Amino acid sequence: MEYVYSAMLLHKAGKEITEDAVKAVLTAAGVKVDEARVKALVAALSGVDIEEAIKKAAAPVAVAAASVAAPAKEEKKEDNKKNEEDEKKAEESAAAGLGALFG
Repeated sequence: MEYVYSAMLLHKAGKEITEDAVKAVLTAAGVKVDEARVKALVAALSGVDIEEAIKKAAAPVAVAAASVAAPAKEEKKEDNKKNEEDEKKAEESAAAGLGALFG
């Protein structure tokens, strides 16, 4: 994971993602560098539009968050309707009780 983080850090800083740059970031973070993993990372990221990849990765999260929020709103609406119905029944019951007092 730290290898991907180093690439993202370099990207965010506007630096080119090279083997030497990734190694420098990992070394600075105190991570023992695996040369093969660094080479694989740099090779995998060559030609990849990182900004586009980040946007695509963030879109499902936003959709998931919205879909989780939607049922919660529906539940609140149902709860509000139930509360309103309960209040109406209580008012009707109280009115019926008052009517009985006055015949």
